[in-house]
Amino acid sequence: MPQAALEGLNQYQDEVDGAADYAARVATAKSAFSNRNRRTNAIFRDVRAALAKMAGDAVRCAYCEDSAADEVEHVKPKDLYPQSVFRWPNYVYACGPCNGRKRNKFSVIDAGGTMVDITRARGAPVVAPVEGLPALIDPRSEDPMQFFDMDLQGTFVVLEALDLNPVDEARATFTIELLGLNRDLLLTTRRDAYLGYRARLSEYSARAEQGAEEAELDAIRSSLLRSPHPTVWEEMKRQAHLIEELRMLFAAVPAAIEWRHFPNAFAY
Repeated sequence: MPQAALEGLNQYQDEVDGAADYAARVATAKSAFSNRNRRTNAIFRDVRAALAKMAGDAVRCAYCEDSAADEVEHVKPKDLYPQSVFRWPNYVYACGPCNGRKRNKFSVIDAGGTMVDITRARGAPVVAPVEGLPALIDPRSEDPMQFFDMDLQGTFVVLEALDLNPVDEARATFTIELLGLNRDLLLTTRRDAYLGYRARLSEYSARAEQGAEEAELDAIRSSLLRSPHPTVWEEMKRQAHLIEELRMLFAAVPAAIEWRHFPNAFAY
């Protein structure tokens, strides 16, 4: 993010933080974000450009990885956390269906380890939520692959990783359910992504063996890394030692283990 854009966001946040009380800060946050989150606003053009770059060449949703991302989404909802409405680390790029599904639904885990739903019902008093660890895994500050596994040999569902502590397991379950990470469409597109990655890697291996020039091999690699569902690719690398066809493919192209969609991938 350009420094000028960060400074502009901080100025917007100061306006929100200066409101009289929590309810006023919520109201100010909602109206201010609606007014500033426009393509005519130079600061938010920079925000969108930076988020798009972080979302990889295919600019895919940070949540479902399938649809094109085009909405600035708050990890912590602005309805609940007005103090984060213009904070750069609170932004990801998301698609409309995922953003609409999440909306202002949110839970935290309190000091006793209990999951508390802090979603504010329509017409409820506008009071600050209870404090606690956000239940939603934050792809800006956490690695989702530490919390999830993916079944690559059948269903292509996202599962809670093995051997998580109870709090992290609860957070993984909450995230899967809130974002609908196992809806039917995603299972189909993950399977298609797996087949596509496998085919591209096989093509790369065959053409390299046939003595193809570097420009052709780079084109195949670039095409692979522009594909949706980067987590499928990361899981293929992680599970290569468990799946014979993948073990053989990565043995043929060992450099592919280091291929990543983008340097700081954040996606479920």
